[in-house]
Amino acid sequence: MFHVKHEGWVAAAAALGVELDVRAERRLSLFEELLVERAAPMGMISKGDVPRVRERHILDCVRAVPLIETGDRRLCDLGSGAGLPGLVVACVRSDLEVVLTEVRRNRAAFLESAIVELALPHVTVWARRIETLRERFDLCTARAFADPRRSWATAERLLGTSGRMIYWAGERYDPRADAPDGVETRAFETSALASAGALVIMSRQ
Repeated sequence: MFHVKHEGWVAAAAALGVELDVRAERRLSLFEELLVERAAPMGMISKGDVPRVRERHILDCVRAVPLIETGDRRLCDLGSGAGLPGLVVACVRSDLEVVLTEVRRNRAAFLESAIVELALPHVTVWARRIETLRERFDLCTARAFADPRRSWATAERLLGTSGRMIYWAGERYDPRADAPDGVETRAFETSALASAGALVIMSRQ
C-alpha cells in the first residue's frame, strides 16, 4: 500500500489507475480542506478520520473512476452525505452530470456550498426524499448508503435499461449471501486500497 501522506494527489491517484489533470488535483485538495474544516465539525465525517481523510474517504472514492464507462453521461449519488463519492467523482470527471441526493438540510446546504467553491457547474443537489426523484441515470453510486439489496432497489428505479450501480461493499461483503436476487454482479478489488474492500458493479441480468 502506498503512503498518502508522503505522496501528492497525482501519484496517489495513479496508483488507483486514475490520471489527474491540474484542475482535478486542485479541486480534490480544496475538497479535502472542506471536509476537514467544515464537514468534520458538522459530524458528517468522523473526527477520528480527519488525519486520514485523504486515504479513508477521498481516494476510496477516486478508485471508482476507472469503472465509469465511455457512454456514461449522468450519475446519481445515493445519500451523498458529505459528497462521498459524488463530489469526488465530479472533481475528477467534471464532464459528468451528477445529482447528489441528500434529504438532510444541513448536509444539503454543505453540498450546495461545496459545488460553488469547487466550480462544478454540472452538479446539482436533490434535497428531497430520493423516492420523489423521477429522472433517469446511466450510473448510480452507493457508499455507506444502505445494504446491497436496499441500495439496488433504490438505484434500479433510477437507472436506464443498461444502467449500473457502483456499490462500496466493504471487507465483509459476501456475494453469495449479500447480492440482490436476479442481479448481475462484478467485484473489483483495488490493491492499493486493499483494506477498503471491493467495489461491486450491479446491473440487471
